[in-house]
Amino acid sequence: MSGRSKRESRGSTRGKRESESRGSSGRVKRERDREREPETASSRSSPVRVKREVEPASAREAPAPAFPAVRVKREREADEDSEPEREVRAKNGREDSEDRRSRHCPYLDTINRSVLDFDFEKLCSISLSHINAYACLVCGKYFQGRGLKSHAYIHSVQFSHHVFLNLHTLKFYYNYKNIKRPPGDIMFLLVQRFGELMRKLWNPRNFKAHVSPHEMLQAVVLCSKKTFQITKQGDGVDFLSWFLNALHSALGGTKKKKKISHVTCKKEIFTKKLPHPDLPAEEKEQLLHNDEYQETMVESTFMYLTLDLPTAPLYKDEKEQLIIPQVPLFNILAKFNGITEKEYKTYKENFLKRFQLTKLPPYLIFCIKRFTKNNFFVEKNPTIVNFPITNVDLREYLSEEVQAVHKNTTYDLIANIVHDGKPSEGSYRIHVLHHGTGKWYELQDLQVTDILPQMITLSEAYIQIWKRRDNDETNQQGA
Repeated sequence: MSGRSKRESRGSTRGKRESESRGSSGRVKRERDREREPETASSRSSPVRVKREVEPASAREAPAPAFPAVRVKREREADEDSEPEREVRAKNGREDSEDRRSRHCPYLDTINRSVLDFDFEKLCSISLSHINAYACLVCGKYFQGRGLKSHAYIHSVQFSHHVFLNLHTLKFYYNYKNIKRPPGDIMFLLVQRFGELMRKLWNPRNFKAHVSPHEMLQAVVLCSKKTFQITKQGDGVDFLSWFLNALHSALGGTKKKKKISHVTCKKEIFTKKLPHPDLPAEEKEQLLHNDEYQETMVESTFMYLTLDLPTAPLYKDEKEQLIIPQVPLFNILAKFNGITEKEYKTYKENFLKRFQLTKLPPYLIFCIKRFTKNNFFVEKNPTIVNFPITNVDLREYLSEEVQAVHKNTTYDLIANIVHDGKPSEGSYRIHVLHHGTGKWYELQDLQVTDILPQMITLSEAYIQIWKRRDNDETNQQGA
């Protein structure tokens, strides 16, 4: 019995020793894991991975000093503070690595704002190419870039200019990066340039106080195939008609599909064919009963109304000066009342036409026909049109059915384009209303002056833009 008890006591002491050794080894492993956790956290939080050297066993088992824990705590706090920013970047589709690189760009102080001017055409200063144009933000020059042998890359290496702006995507890059330009129609270039010009004009945080339309004019020359040029003055109505139709077609519009809805209005054209005037009266009466000579109606859309002026007098007055006639605006607007008929002649047929307005747009454009072409030269009609600046009611030019649909038919003048001088040597000036102050300004080239509203009616108006009054505007003006 004594031998068995001794053996059992020895086995129990051995089990206790093995359990204690296992517990101590487990504690050592836990301490090692705790010491490794700050290192892994710091390596994850830092964007730059540092290769750790193999430490001896004595150094691993030694307790870690106090300052790494403080450093790890600060890094964790920084990571916790940046979690909302990461969520915002994730929503915007940005990566953390790209954001850090752009934030810590070492070349941002090399940008020279005084030499930057983005109003010029986006052309490479060396190859004169539109493709993949980049702007150097250090010297302000434009370069083409898409490879290691491109002008942008050579300029960056030669002059140590590292910050560039892609003029198409408007993204900033330091050093160099390839960007593919998406294909597009040439007429869509006009839409882009016009949109850029409008955004520059109405931008409250403009880079400069003035805006140059040079890039827009270059697009007009390119898209019109040099029909309208910068160095040669053209006709204002021809340019307006081409520009509106070009924007309409570039935006995907057709005759049935309206894209410029705020400008387009509708009218009805009643056409009646006339017999030849040299025919006898009996034969004319017989022809008038035929279907060919009956009145037909066609509904058409248009972007502006052409107003015809009466012919200018050929004789001079007592002082041997030409008489300048005057005509009220409502007299030449009678063309669209649906009653007034006008004869139109072709080389072999004559027609009687009358017009009726069926839809009034928010903005109405009047083009006063001052120029007529004959076989020899272009002649200008100097007739002055007397028009009020406000409260022009067009309700009487609509049919009774259309009047019930249109509640507001009163228009106010907001712009008046004037042509002065001879047809080939004249100049243009414009009168514009400033809605904030209610004052009128006269613009001619770079000169801007104040003008009285009474002086606007004395000019030879060529193109006018009228704005329809809505209920809110009438209430404000009445108050």
